Amino acid sequence: MKALFKPAAGPGLDLVDRPEPVTGAGEVKIRVLRTGICGTDLHIESWDHWAAGAIDAPLVPGHEFCGEVVEIGDGVRDVAVGDLVSGEGHVVCGTCRNCRAGRRHLCIRTSSVGVNRDGAFAEYVVIPESNVWVHHTRVDPDLGAIFDPFGNAVHTALSFPLVGEDVLITGAGPIGLMAAAVCRHVGARYVVITDVSPYRLDLARRMGVDLALDVRAESIASAQKQLGMVEGFDVALEMSGHPTALPEVLANLNHGGRIAMLGLPAEPIEIDWAKVVTHMITIKGIYGREMFETWYAMSALLTAGLQIGEVITHRFPATEWADAFAAARSGECGKVVLDWTVF
Repeated sequence: MKALFKPAAGPGLDLVDRPEPVTGAGEVKIRVLRTGICGTDLHIESWDHWAAGAIDAPLVPGHEFCGEVVEIGDGVRDVAVGDLVSGEGHVVCGTCRNCRAGRRHLCIRTSSVGVNRDGAFAEYVVIPESNVWVHHTRVDPDLGAIFDPFGNAVHTALSFPLVGEDVLITGAGPIGLMAAAVCRHVGARYVVITDVSPYRLDLARRMGVDLALDVRAESIASAQKQLGMVEGFDVALEMSGHPTALPEVLANLNHGGRIAMLGLPAEPIEIDWAKVVTHMITIKGIYGREMFETWYAMSALLTAGLQIGEVITHRFPATEWADAFAAARSGECGKVVLDWTVF
């Protein structure tokens, strides 16, 4: 099969022929139709400090995908050949305290597809049946390929009640954009998103936010004035990881405000902990998706009419992967999708 492969530690990937993965007991082989490119994939390709410490090459990366089941292993019960599926990228142990308690997203021994084991930047990928999400309602494979980041958006957005609330989202990357669409769909009063990319702010406006704020030119406080708010935002979703974002969020929250944090900070953040205490602020860390409550919510939201397709702005055949990675790295994009049916 064709696969994007990192043969050894160092920058770059190669599109090469690799052996097709073997389907073991309890596993499912999937013919990959589409893959999304994630920030993690960019780190792996460039081989930055994080990748050097987290990745053991050789490796086939890629964890956002949609495909068709072509083979099932012994003991597979609920997945059938021909099913259109996406994959939950966190393979869990099943025996730690959290797994046994039904909190699999908190597994202490998580192994990640495309990071700790071969992934989906290939014509075929094998994952455990327990990680397969069957699309019982047919979806466009492009959309199926971004269920992983869509799940991050849904998990973050639905961490707190939203109906009638004023929501601030810091970071208009693809996950922030999808989260904004979720907040609007489920009944938030105002949805404000911030970024420094004119491209992504324009995309946010097309996806229905009330205000898309370039924080280089306008303050979050000014957004409150424009919307006639008097007590601050009720819910904030921190998607950027930028060190200035969380302090700005705190400065613009109502008493009892709630923050869901998905963005990974690249450096320490100084915040006013006294304000967190005296204003009774809740801060919740988010990593990945709840397995599988978030997946049920994702499918239900789409069935109920949520529209997120506009977040996919670029599509490339897998043979043009280098151009696709360049587009994703440029920031002048939403989600970038690779087509693996073109060989």
